[in-house]
Amino acid sequence: MTVANLSIALILSTVLGAFTGLLLGGVISDPYLAIIAGFLATIVVGNAHNIMSPQLAVIFSAIGSRVHLRPIICSVLASLAGGAVAIQVARVSELTWPVMVGALAGLFAGILMALFMTLYGTISRPAGRSRPNP
Repeated sequence: MTVANLSIALILSTVLGAFTGLLLGGVISDPYLAIIAGFLATIVVGNAHNIMSPQLAVIFSAIGSRVHLRPIICSVLASLAGGAVAIQVARVSELTWPVMVGALAGLFAGILMALFMTLYGTISRPAGRSRPNP
């Protein structure tokens, strides 16, 4: 992922987390809000990465492809860890506004998911093949 792709993905995940906090703030408690916001942020970051990557630019080519288990596990781990970190940061900084809790959860889950996708991209490539420059 390039710096532009990472920046767009992190902004999208933060905005979606804040929007989730705005919608679900008075309905559910903060831990569940953070986990849901983190999960939605990982979905957005994963889709944004797939759409922005040059080799995966055609959206419909993924319909017939096999679903790998490792990115799904990374997505679940990123959403749980991002939500947990957001709750701890909100408690330490005494934030009680659900929009900020959701934005923090989206940001932290987006950072972790971008890190996992970058690592997965380098691991899944065969040895000796470098990624083409976008």
